Amino acid sequence: MIAAPELPSDFPFPQDTDTRFSSDTDFSEEPDGRTAVTVSLAAKGKGGKKGKKPAGEKGKGAKGTGRLNGHHQENGMENMMLFEVVKLGRSAMQSVVDDWIESYKTDRDVALLDLINFFIQCSGCKGVVSGEMFRNMQNSEIIRRMTEEFDEDSGDYPLTIAGPQWKRFKTSFCEFIAVLVRQCQYSIIYDEYMMDTVISLLTGLSDSQVRAFRHTSTLAAMKLMTALVNVALNLSINMDNTQRQYESERNKIVAKRANDRLELLLQKRKELQENQDEIENMMNAIFKGVFVHRYRDSIAEIRAICIEEIGVWMKLYSDAFLNDSYLKYVGWTMHDKQGEVRLKCLTALQGLYYNRELNTRLELFTSRFKDRIVSMTLDKEYDVAVQAIKLLTLVLHSTDEVLSPEDCESVYHLVYSAHRPVAIAAGEFLFKKLFSQREPEEEGAPKRRGRQSPNANLIKTTVFFFLESELHEHAAYLVDSLWECGAELLKDWECMTSLLLDDPLPGEEALTDRQETALIEIMLCTVRQAAECHPPVGRGTGKRVMTAKEKKTQLDDRTRITELFAVSLPPLLAKYAMDSEKVTNLLQLPQFFDLEIYTTGRLEKHLESLLRQVREIVEKHTDTDVLEVCSKTYHALCNEEFTIFNRVDIARSQLLDEQVDKFNRLLEDFLQEGEEVDEDDTYQILSTLKRITAFHNAHDLSQWDLFTSNFKLLNTGIENGDMPEQIVIQSLQCTHYVILWNLAKLSEGSSRKAFTILCDVLLIFSHQMVSGGREHLEPLVYSPEDSLQVELLSFILNHVFIDQDEETNSTDGQQDDEAGKIEALHKRRNLLAAYCKLIIYCVVEMKTGADIFKQYMRYYNDYGDIIKETMSKTRQIDKIQCAKTLILSLQQLFNEMLSELGHGFDRSSSSFCGIKELARRFSLTFGLDQVKTRDAIAMLHKDGIEFAFKEPSPQGEGNPPLHLAFLDILSEFSSKLMRQDKRTVHMYLERFMTFQMALQREDCWLPLISYRNSLQAGGDDDTMSVMSGYSSRGSSVRSKKAKPTRKLPEEESSSSSEVWQQSLQTPVMMPSPHLTSTAMREPKRGRDDSYMGTPQHIQTPMDYNSQVTWMLAQRQQEEARQQQERAMNYAKLRTNLQHAIRRGTGLMEEDEEPIVEDVMMSSEGRLDDLNEGMDFDTMDIDLPPSKNRRERSELKPDYFDPASIMDESVLGVSMF
Repeated sequence: MIAAPELPSDFPFPQDTDTRFSSDTDFSEEPDGRTAVTVSLAAKGKGGKKGKKPAGEKGKGAKGTGRLNGHHQENGMENMMLFEVVKLGRSAMQSVVDDWIESYKTDRDVALLDLINFFIQCSGCKGVVSGEMFRNMQNSEIIRRMTEEFDEDSGDYPLTIAGPQWKRFKTSFCEFIAVLVRQCQYSIIYDEYMMDTVISLLTGLSDSQVRAFRHTSTLAAMKLMTALVNVALNLSINMDNTQRQYESERNKIVAKRANDRLELLLQKRKELQENQDEIENMMNAIFKGVFVHRYRDSIAEIRAICIEEIGVWMKLYSDAFLNDSYLKYVGWTMHDKQGEVRLKCLTALQGLYYNRELNTRLELFTSRFKDRIVSMTLDKEYDVAVQAIKLLTLVLHSTDEVLSPEDCESVYHLVYSAHRPVAIAAGEFLFKKLFSQREPEEEGAPKRRGRQSPNANLIKTTVFFFLESELHEHAAYLVDSLWECGAELLKDWECMTSLLLDDPLPGEEALTDRQETALIEIMLCTVRQAAECHPPVGRGTGKRVMTAKEKKTQLDDRTRITELFAVSLPPLLAKYAMDSEKVTNLLQLPQFFDLEIYTTGRLEKHLESLLRQVREIVEKHTDTDVLEVCSKTYHALCNEEFTIFNRVDIARSQLLDEQVDKFNRLLEDFLQEGEEVDEDDTYQILSTLKRITAFHNAHDLSQWDLFTSNFKLLNTGIENGDMPEQIVIQSLQCTHYVILWNLAKLSEGSSRKAFTILCDVLLIFSHQMVSGGREHLEPLVYSPEDSLQVELLSFILNHVFIDQDEETNSTDGQQDDEAGKIEALHKRRNLLAAYCKLIIYCVVEMKTGADIFKQYMRYYNDYGDIIKETMSKTRQIDKIQCAKTLILSLQQLFNEMLSELGHGFDRSSSSFCGIKELARRFSLTFGLDQVKTRDAIAMLHKDGIEFAFKEPSPQGEGNPPLHLAFLDILSEFSSKLMRQDKRTVHMYLERFMTFQMALQREDCWLPLISYRNSLQAGGDDDTMSVMSGYSSRGSSVRSKKAKPTRKLPEEESSSSSEVWQQSLQTPVMMPSPHLTSTAMREPKRGRDDSYMGTPQHIQTPMDYNSQVTWMLAQRQQEEARQQQERAMNYAKLRTNLQHAIRRGTGLMEEDEEPIVEDVMMSSEGRLDDLNEGMDFDTMDIDLPPSKNRRERSELKPDYFDPASIMDESVLGVSMF
């Protein structure tokens, strides 16, 4: 028998024998770089024990035709690798193994080498074990060599690679090992060569640091062990049979005893015993060499493989493995951190506990690990919890004494779990524990029904359990948990109604009021489960298509429900008419009836009885829940498809007539009495109004004109101010239902008025309500949901932005005259204005305005003024969000154009030109004040750049992005960028560009080229900054005067930097000084060669005094020239502005005249802005600060401070 696994014993693996290949051995190089070994095959002589060849005979033999890897493929592909054959799985595994065995019998060294390479390749290793390595290297050296050749770039290997090609690889791999051992079980596995080599290799690989080697070899070793267990089991059976035959033959009398047969049986038993011992040694080697180390591997998949296979061993060969020495590994692993491993432990144990014959061997294990199994029912992994409950159910099925009441109670409450598989497993456990012992029925005796049926006590037990669980609101969950295992019990509605209606038998204890309430609730839940065939709310996993059998069962159950409760429901309502809770549950039963049964089953008299009971309940109760369920009952019975409709409709009308007449009479008395109303009159009118309101929820009561009555009631309350609160609430609720029913009956022509009213209501109850110190109204504030906003916008798009012809055709035969068109346009404008108010007052999100703004050009004549005003108001609210909305509208139009024209559209097409023209119009709306719109324009460019590079080219790399042409549209806004912002945006653009993009000059890249040029244009020579100064006309007049202005100190100090910039553009005789400061830096080389002017020669450094002298001289020469240029530029700018203002009239610019000041940007300001630190991320553009004249007056640094402008590392000379 197998030795105890914890005993230290080393398996003596044989050393690699000295295998010599004959001179005709061919080591050929395959195309993939691997060395293929082709060895000639010849008949070998037998030698050694059980066919083991002497070392000197290995590889010897006559020349012959070799087969690579020992077999041919049946489909004609010669010399295919064994790994490829198993991976493809096209051939039957039996034939593959037979080919290998044939090769092994011919030359076992070559065949074994093929098998070794098979395991190496199954691990994902590209290396190949050559014949020389097999002859001269130890296993550890071979594994080390294979580890070096392993592809570490990819973490995937055949057992983990996804895809259809590898889907069945694991199954084929395991099947190959099992078939290999099964086919070799009678001879080859006992030759002390093949199995020893394979076990030694797998043991070494399982100890590797490479996960692929460890995972694959562990799986192979465990499957090899399982195959050996089957062989050992067969040997054990054969030994028992041989022993019985021997005993039978020996017990015969001497005359009839066959001595030859006895000797043959003895010899056979001896051989079987030797084989058994050898198999057990192999299994012991695998268990100690692989399992003991790998069951606690760091990889959960490897641990799961070990636990899964040991469960198979204990189940197959329980005599050898089902003992505490092996069970302890499963028990320990139940504490594993990974749910996958814990799940394998439970499934392995389920296979053992399912066989009752093995229970005696599991007693010690159960007592030791029972608490752990019970605690696993609350496992965080639902699959583990389900299997733990199922395991406890098997334990309970085996013996009731193992689990204590506390253990059972920990499982009982799981029937209320929201996870349905856990609840169903707990329901099965509960059913076996509480309902497994039924009263046996006598054979031949008539079947007992009703209160005397065998299910009566079980139903009572269910009620008792439900009450003791103290979760009375979850009866539907309890029923759903027990449904799969106890549907027959739960569908015994005849017994339930008998327990409620019949008197108790002699000696039987009657149900209490609380128990009757619980039984009625459970009965209702069982009826709902049978009629609807889906779990309760919170446990559903989506709609499931029912099978034909399930549909038939559902129809049969509904028929039974109707036939039974049509008769028993009226008596039940009569008995419990005054109990609100019981009546509420009972009145829900008709909702699940098959109403046709009333006619086909001739049950009309029971229908009359039911309607009479419901009417009495309405007249007796004022509880809202009872009244609403009565209303639903009438609604369920008033189905025009069935013949009972007229009868039910008459009963409903009589009831409502009586209640409405009573309400009008009480209302008239109530209004006449005024302040002298007593409590009794108040109660009467309140109760009547409750009944009417409850029915109005499910029934259309428009014919009774309840709106007028409620209006009088509410108006009186407003005038007097002493109306009881409950009456006001009920009256408002009733009026609400009146409005809803009227809206439901509105025709399509009334939808526009409803839309306008809805917009006004949303505006009234928006956040504007709490302004002005009315914070107490905050509970009434309502923000429309996203779905409602989508519907509102969809209505506008479908009813406003349509052609005049469509509107004319949509009207009821309206004549196509001018007055009709004007009237229709006026209605559409009102609808658009109502929706635009929601945008302006932030009731709906501003981004919804994109669908409105994009219609500006197309419907300019009809709605241009409304859309323009909306854009103006939204810009006042949030400039940045308004800019994002504008660019979003352009993006939507661009996407629509792509879907219509395709990716290869022509940029000269009317669609693209229309979008570009709309962008130009949008650009004009930002006016001339660049400072105010600075952040908005920058954000607009940012979103546009991201959109342009968002989608890669569908044609692959090297082609322009899908939306690159959008940059041509975006360039319309470049003129609104300030000079320093253009550089910032240009740098942000370069983040999305590759080096190759910057070199492209094809036509498809023209949008990128033109957009870059628009950002670089004016970047170097723009010396004017236009800003709005004072808004008064006087300041505008003063700004127009061309009188000379005194140069400010900061302007004087800035002239040096202007000279410095000029020196960079124009070569001079004196070498340019290498200066470094926070105000003046050299432009970055490689950014823009045109900015650098002509190439500069390498200059020699100067001393400090020479540099300062040169700079002062240049400054004095530049002052005169700059004053002249400033006057000329000012006059030129004034002329251009006047022309622009005259041209822009009516093009959406700001109406007021722009105020222009003579503000000159100094060169030092430009350089400082240029070199300002610009820190980008993917979402924001950090714009450099704008320096106008007022801001610069506060910053007066000494630009000629040597400490600030000199840098020894640049000059290369010492300051002293």
